[in-house]
Amino acid sequence: MEGIGEKRLEVSISKDELKAEITIRASQSPMDVTVTEQEVRQALEQSGITYGIIEQAIEQLCQSPQKYVNQPLLIAVGLPPVPGTDAKIEYPYEKKETDEHKPKELDDGRVDYYSLNTIANISKGQLIAQKIPATAGEAGMSVKGIKIPAKAGKEVTIKAGKNVVFNQDRTLLYAAIDGQVSFTDKDKVNVFPIYEVNGDVDFSVGNIDFIGNVIIRGSVPTGFRIKASGDIRVLGNVEGAELEAGGSIEIKSGIVAQEKGFVKAGRDVRTSFIQNGNVTAGNEIFVSQSIMFSNVRAGKNIFCNGAKGIIIGGTLQAGEQIVARVIGNSSSTPTVLEVGVKPELREELVQLKRQIQVAYENMRKTEQGLNVLSQILAANGELSPDKKALQVKLANTRLVLEKELKTHEARKKELEIELEGETPAKIEASTIMYPGIKLVFGNLVRFIKQEISRARFMVIQGEITTVTIV
Repeated sequence: MEGIGEKRLEVSISKDELKAEITIRASQSPMDVTVTEQEVRQALEQSGITYGIIEQAIEQLCQSPQKYVNQPLLIAVGLPPVPGTDAKIEYPYEKKETDEHKPKELDDGRVDYYSLNTIANISKGQLIAQKIPATAGEAGMSVKGIKIPAKAGKEVTIKAGKNVVFNQDRTLLYAAIDGQVSFTDKDKVNVFPIYEVNGDVDFSVGNIDFIGNVIIRGSVPTGFRIKASGDIRVLGNVEGAELEAGGSIEIKSGIVAQEKGFVKAGRDVRTSFIQNGNVTAGNEIFVSQSIMFSNVRAGKNIFCNGAKGIIIGGTLQAGEQIVARVIGNSSSTPTVLEVGVKPELREELVQLKRQIQVAYENMRKTEQGLNVLSQILAANGELSPDKKALQVKLANTRLVLEKELKTHEARKKELEIELEGETPAKIEASTIMYPGIKLVFGNLVRFIKQEISRARFMVIQGEITTVTIV
C-alpha cells in the first residue's frame, strides 16, 4: 500500500495467491483523482507482486482512475498448478465394447443379458494387466513469483493373485498358464484353469471343489455343493444347492432354492431371477427379472431393473443402493430393504452384541464363584488345595473376559458410529413402490403406507426423503 496525498493504492491478494486486485482509496472527489504508471508499479512492488501483471489493467487504471475509486480492478493473475493424473490399470485382454458385445435383443422383444461370456479366455504369456503410471502434474506460479507445487496423481498397484507373473518393475502382468481371468477378493487378478461339466450336476459328478473356474452347462439340483477359487458359471438353473466362488457367479436361468442352500460370491452375482434364495455378493448383484421372498446381500449394489424388475418379500441389504422397477405388490407383502452400510457390518454388529451378552453372563458367574470362595476364606481362614486351584482358574477367567469385553465394546462403538453416519445411499423404484415396504438407511427407518410412483429415497438432512424420478 502506498500513501499519495489524499489517495492511496490498496492491493489485495487472494488466499491462494493466484489473483491480485488494486483499489483506489481517495478522500477527494473521484473526478479529481489521478494515478501514474510509476505509482501503480510501486504499489505492486511494495506488495511483492512480480508475476502475471496485466499491463492493460495498469493502462486502464491510469487513463480512467475515477472508475476504480473504491472499485477493485484485477491487476495480476498467477498460473494455477495442473494436478497430475491418477495412475490406472488397464486390462488389454478385454475386447473393446462394440455392438456385437452388447446384450442381444430376442425376437419377442426381451433382452438376453446372458449372451455375453464375461469370463475371458487367455493364453500363457498373454498380457492381462498394465499399469498406466500417475503423473506429477505441472507446478504453477503465484503473483508473488513463488512456485506453487502441483498435486501428484494417486498411485495404484496391480494386485496379483494366482498363476500370474510381473515384469521387473511390476507394471505389466502376464498369464502364467492357459485359462480364464478371474477377479477375486480385493481386486486380485488371477488366471485359473477350467473345470467343465457338460450337463447337469448329478451323482456321477458329485460335489465340486476346484482351484479355478467352474462351468456347468446344465443345472445344479438341491443338495449339491460347488466351490471354486475363481468364477462359477451355470447355464441352467440352481435349486437348493450351495455355490461359493472367490470371484463371480453367473446363473443364466435363475435360482429356485426353496429356502435351501446358498449362493455366495466374492465379487458379483448375475442371474435372471431369485426365488426363496439366500444370495450374497461382495460387490454387486444383477437380476434381470425378479427377486421373490429371498435374503439378498451385496457389499455395494443390488440391481433388479430389467424388463420386469420386480422385488417382492424377503430382506435385501446393500452397502450403497437397491434399484428396481417395481418393489412390493398390491397385497402389501412385507419386504425389507436396507442400504447405507455394508451388510457385513450390520451382521457383525448383531453377532458382536450376542458375544458381549454371553461374555457379561460368564463374567457374572465368574464373579459369583470368586465371591463364594472369598466368603469361605473369610470364615475358615484358608482354602483347601482344590478350592485354591479353582480360585486361580476363576481369576484368570476374569482377566480373559475383561480383555475380551474391552475389545468387543470398542469394536461395537466403531460399528455404531459407522451405522449412524449419513451415506450417499439410495433406494429406487422407477415404476412403483407398494405399501408394506420397510426402508432402512443406517439407523433410520421408514415404513411405506401408500403407493408411490417413480420414487427415489435418500437421506437428506437426517431424514429419509422421497424424490420423484423425472
